[in-house]
Parts: sequence; C-alpha cells; structure tokens
Amino acid sequence: MQRLLESFIRTLRAAEIPVSMAEAIDAHQVLDRIGYADRELVKNALGITLAKTVNEKKRFSESFDVFFSRLQFTKNMENGSQTIENAQSISTGSDLADKVLAHDRTGLIVLMEVAARQAGIEDIQFVTQVSLFTRRLLDLMGLAEMEGVISSANRELLAGGKALAATLEIERIRLYATARDYVERQFFLHSRYSSEQLRNKFLQNRPFAAIDRRDFDLMNRIIRRMARRLSSRYSYKQKLVQRGNLDVNRTIRKNMAYNGVIFETVWKKKKIDKPKFLAVCDVSRSVAAAANFFLLFLYNLNGIVSDMRSFAFSSYLLEISRELKVNSAVEFIPNVLEKIGFMSTDYGQALSDLKEQFGQLIDRRTTVFILGDARSNNSDPRLDIMRWINQRASRVVWLNPEPQTFWGTGDSEMLRYRPYCDVSMPCRTIKQLERVIDETLRSTKRP
Repeated sequence: MQRLLESFIRTLRAAEIPVSMAEAIDAHQVLDRIGYADRELVKNALGITLAKTVNEKKRFSESFDVFFSRLQFTKNMENGSQTIENAQSISTGSDLADKVLAHDRTGLIVLMEVAARQAGIEDIQFVTQVSLFTRRLLDLMGLAEMEGVISSANRELLAGGKALAATLEIERIRLYATARDYVERQFFLHSRYSSEQLRNKFLQNRPFAAIDRRDFDLMNRIIRRMARRLSSRYSYKQKLVQRGNLDVNRTIRKNMAYNGVIFETVWKKKKIDKPKFLAVCDVSRSVAAAANFFLLFLYNLNGIVSDMRSFAFSSYLLEISRELKVNSAVEFIPNVLEKIGFMSTDYGQALSDLKEQFGQLIDRRTTVFILGDARSNNSDPRLDIMRWINQRASRVVWLNPEPQTFWGTGDSEMLRYRPYCDVSMPCRTIKQLERVIDETLRSTKRP
C-alpha cells in the first residue's frame, strides 16, 4: 500500500498539485491510522492533507476518482463470456489464459499492475503513445502465449478445442479493450497537463515580439503565477527581517515574576524602511510588440509590492497607478494604450516629466524600473536626469526588450544610459523577466 500511495502522490504532482515531503509523510501517517477500507474517508482525509487551494481540491478529486477506479478494470470480463465445462480446471500453459478462464479478477489486477510498472506506463506523455503502451502492456502480461493457446485450440490440440478458442478470442478482445482503457487512464493521470506545461515552458522562453495574440490569456496566467511565486518569496523575506535579536535585559525583567524561568521572550524591534518601487514603461511604436507584456507585468507586479507607483510614456509621461488598482488586466491594457500608446518616443521628455512632476517620489528607498528600448528618435536623451535619478534612488533597473547587440545602434541611447543603471539587462522573455525581478526584490539596497 505504501507503493500505491507513492504512485498516487506522483500522480498529484503531475496534475500540478505541489506535494512536499512533509505532506507526503503526513499522508502516510493518516492512512496508517484510518486504513484503506472506507473509500470516502480515505478521499476526504487525503484531500485535507494534500490539497490546499480550491483549484487543487478540484484536481485532487478528479485524480483520486480516476486513480483508484482503475482497480475495477476487470469487472466486465465475466459478463457475457462463453462458458466451458470445467474451464477452471483447464491448464493451458499460459498464466494469462488460465486467469481469464478462471475469472481470477484479483490475479488479473496484479498481473496488469506488475506489467504496467515494467512497461513504464507512468512515462507516457502523448496520446499518440497509447497504442504503443497498450501493446507493450499486453505483451508483458503474456498475450503472445495466450494467442498461441488460441491457435493450438483451433487446431484441436488442447482440451476444449474450438469452444476454448472461441472463448479465449472473445476474452482477448475484451482484454485488449481493458488494457487500452487502463493506459488511457494513465495518460489522463500523468500527462493530461503535460501539453499545457510544454506550452507554458515554450512561451516562457519565447521573445515577446514573437508571441501570438491568441496566447495572450495564457501569458497572463503565466505572469500571474510568476507574480504569486515572487510575492510569496518576498513576503517571507519581509517577515524574517522584521524580527530583531533577543533583548536579554527586557526578557529577564519580564520574567522576574516566574523566578527567572523564561516563559516570555522580548525581541529588539528595529524600524525597517520598507522599499518603494517606481516603474516607468515605454508603450511607443518601437516597442509595440512588447508593450502588452510590459503592461501585463506591471499589472501583476502591482500585486507583489505594497508601495508602487507606475507610469507609461510615449512622447510624454502619464501616471497609471490608479488604473492598475481599479481595472482588470483585460480593461487596463487597452485603456492605457488608447491614451498614450504607439506614439513616437521621446525619452528626454518622459524623464523630464518624471523629475518635474514626480521627482519627490524618488529617494534612498526607491527602486526605479525602466522598461523600454531606449530609442529616442535622436532627441535629447537627458542624461543629466538619468544621473540625478541614479544619485537619488536606491537602485535603477533597466529592462530592454532588444538583444544586447542592438544597443547603441541607430537611435538607441542604451549605452549612454547604461552607466546610470545598477542593473541593465536584455529582457525579451518571461523567464528573463522573472529572474531579474527576483534578484531585484532579493536585494533592494544598493551595496
């Protein structure tokens, strides 16, 4: 039964239900206490132990029903089969044929389970592999020997003759259908999300400019999951930082009433300056392909940090912080692009607007994100303002959707802006975006 539970846990992980080692141990301990006799009790107990969110509970229920229903796969093998006098006493020399004739459902279950492990059914990834794994499973169960018995019985070389051959032929057809159904169940259990996972992985490493509009919703889900991961890491870090060292003197005083026995501890409280974030996003024509995803990133980044101001610009700067808070992603992005998107770019004017209208927001606690290609149509790039931002801010992070080999070519001012950035990196994919933001949130103070 331990092996069965381990296989079920692997199934849950394949269904994108994260099961930690501690949770797996808890599941083993739960089943040690309640046993396997009551199906509903087992399902409820494991559901409480292993599934956390509403979506995970739904997937858990589906996986449990399919996984544990497989033990019923031979229930129809008896129905309608031809009977042979003394069939159970006939020895054909084939273990599979003998079990079929004896209607040994338990023996067939064990035989198929063992063959499935040998065939590596859990490695199935594509629906096109179902027929291959079905034949491999049946061969390991001994189908070839059973087919030999059918051939011999047809030639009257075995007791039962043609009647035996006819019965075994019917059961062979049913056995094939049962095995195929079993393999399809395994595909459902282990690979139903693999195509989505492969698609996600593909999109995470695909340049923004090459992503189709039809994949926008999927990209939104990918970025949202990325934001949740970063949020959980970042929040945990903040909790760790907030508690200082043990205040020994105050702890001793507080526990004098207990004759010096330490019942209560007092910790030194250190005031921590929470980091602030200011994001400036280019939505001009030159970054049209990446603008949607930059805004989508800003929308989800807004859910990670509590103190963030956001701006978009083409030829001038516009604050979009309120739109981030009151609109959904589907409404937010078209609204911003309609107001200010796809115009000619003027980085100098945008930086000037930022300093004149919102310069007071930038101080030693502020991390400034700039998302854009630094192509300013040969206008004044206002390097003096970039220097000013660099001197005031905690960190300046520039994410450029162009390959680094394009920096400084044509009207690109990236190489001139770069000295005033603490981090300047190409950011053409979701994977690169997550890595940069993760590193930035991990260290929000300039060394």
